[in-house]
Amino acid sequence: MLRHRRSVTAAALALGAVAAAVLGVAAPASAHVSVNPKEATQGGYGRFAFRVPNESDETSTTKVEVVLPENAPVGSVSTMPVPGWTVAVEKRKVDPPVQVHGSEVTEAVAKITWTATGDAAVKPGQFQEFPVSMGPLPQVDTMVFKALQTYSDGTVVRWIEEPAAGAEEPEKPAPVLTLTAAAPTEGAPAPAAPAAAADDDDDSDGGAGLAFGVAGLVAGLAGLVLGGLAFARTRRGPAATS
Repeated sequence: MLRHRRSVTAAALALGAVAAAVLGVAAPASAHVSVNPKEATQGGYGRFAFRVPNESDETSTTKVEVVLPENAPVGSVSTMPVPGWTVAVEKRKVDPPVQVHGSEVTEAVAKITWTATGDAAVKPGQFQEFPVSMGPLPQVDTMVFKALQTYSDGTVVRWIEEPAAGAEEPEKPAPVLTLTAAAPTEGAPAPAAPAAAADDDDDSDGGAGLAFGVAGLVAGLAGLVLGGLAFARTRRGPAATS
């Protein structure tokens, strides 16, 4: 029995070591350039951050380039200042123009480049986010942003591989933003049924008031008749006694 327990324990330790080795190999693959949040609504505006982790153990990230998709131009793109980084925006002609608030925009942002100054580079074991505001978002299912990451030794990592449905994640995947259709606006509500019911209540209240009025009139007439009879009896009473 003791020998059986030792065998089970040894097997469990072996499986744990294998799992740790697999996870240790797979972990670096998940640390790639990404866009957050990963989902948004077509036609809307949003704040998005390109998250750039430093995967080198010895060098720092000094430049990040993000290319916006040509098949999904965005009319308005603005950047948020990142301390220690300069930003350059390149534009391109758009044909047909993009509609933004009823106006035609003939140019759209093609690429955004962030460059570190001084000691602001992304060091080993760190990551940096580069926020942008974009909108109105195009009527497409996905936006693929190809990104280039430059290290201090001149190495350039190209995060440009587009993921395929049903396939494994590529080795150097590009950041992908998934866009969903906006919820349809509901029409004006139909007239509420209680309004008709209120009219019926008014009719019934009017009928009840009329019935009470007739009953009161009848009761009043009956009272007059009874009062007259009582008066006549009092008049006859003294005459009969005399």
